[in-house]
Amino acid sequence: MVNYLDRVALSITVPMIEKDLALSPEQFGVIFGSFFFGYAIFNFIGGLAVDKFGPKLVLGVAVGLWSVFCGLTSIATGFMSLLILRVLFGMAEGPICSSANKMINGWFPNKEAATAMGILSAGSPLGGAVAGPIVGYLALAFGWRLAFVIICGIGLVWMGIWFFSVANTAKEKDQIAPAATVNQKVSTLDFADEDAKLGLMHYLKQPVILVTAFAFFCYNYILFFFLSWFPSYLVQAHGLNIKEMSLTTIIPWIVGFVGLAIGGFVSDKILQITGKVLLSRKIVLVTCLLAAAICVGFAGTVSSVVPAVALMSVSIFFLYVTGSIYWAIIQDVVHKAKIGSVSGFIHLIGSISGIIGPIITGFIVQNTGKFDSAFVLAGVVAAIGAVLVFTVIKEKKDEPVLVNAV
Repeated sequence: MVNYLDRVALSITVPMIEKDLALSPEQFGVIFGSFFFGYAIFNFIGGLAVDKFGPKLVLGVAVGLWSVFCGLTSIATGFMSLLILRVLFGMAEGPICSSANKMINGWFPNKEAATAMGILSAGSPLGGAVAGPIVGYLALAFGWRLAFVIICGIGLVWMGIWFFSVANTAKEKDQIAPAATVNQKVSTLDFADEDAKLGLMHYLKQPVILVTAFAFFCYNYILFFFLSWFPSYLVQAHGLNIKEMSLTTIIPWIVGFVGLAIGGFVSDKILQITGKVLLSRKIVLVTCLLAAAICVGFAGTVSSVVPAVALMSVSIFFLYVTGSIYWAIIQDVVHKAKIGSVSGFIHLIGSISGIIGPIITGFIVQNTGKFDSAFVLAGVVAAIGAVLVFTVIKEKKDEPVLVNAV
């Protein structure tokens, strides 16, 4: 939640910053995209660090650093300073998903991994939902610069609580507090001892990993398009003011919160029924990614704000239903020794869309004065991802089967 509160803050304040710093839509497209230059690289570096140092240390340091860089946005004086700060901000946020997936792997059995990751990830749209009214109110009441300083403080408080209260694994926690009741790690998949010796490249060459990475790229294309440009679209295309826009953007985030919270649960239920690990993930990915593609494609073609928000909300719901599945697949097919590294690789591929998408959207808006083509393009990208998952991820005779499947 803190992650997305900080990340969405810039999108909410775009109209103010554009006016104050005399920035164009095309320049803001580059600024939004610049976040992902640092973010993508440190997705992978962060994943390697998580496997080496553990998620407690890596995530705690990351949250502290990104909070500081978020706060320093308040001293931006123009395009170049905002660009540099956004790159540093992205670098600090890079390790978040690999840290989260590694932490889930240390605490939950595989048969519950998607559910746990879904509940954890549901904080993202919740952060997006509260960002609208919180950042919007702070920016209107105190100015956009002070708003960034205040939300920086929220992250630093979280960091202190994190270091004080968490452990990397259930076993580690049990050793710290033997009297505590913990959920011990019990894998439903049978990894052989020699699997621990497999190098990172072994996993990165597997079709299931490569297709999952591309599907996550498509997922992120819609997500970062929405994250970066939907608030500005509401202001420019439908005439909403900052207050109206801040409140309206809550709706897609709330339905996204529901989607993320239930997506992993749905996949784990299918897993229990079928006993087929990849099938349970594939069903959710193909169905929901395709539904998200259709809805976002139509969202930019409507003429009034209500159907635009409704279609975008439905798109975000289906998109977020898939949100935990990418990480669950990693836990399904990767040995725990390489969970962080493989998660970092998939996050790296997904984040490339964050570099490409906002820049392309800014170019489209700058040269056409409209958003409709950008919405359609986002839908086409996600549809391609759904088709590839359906086509490439096949059932295999030696696919792991859930123990005690219903």
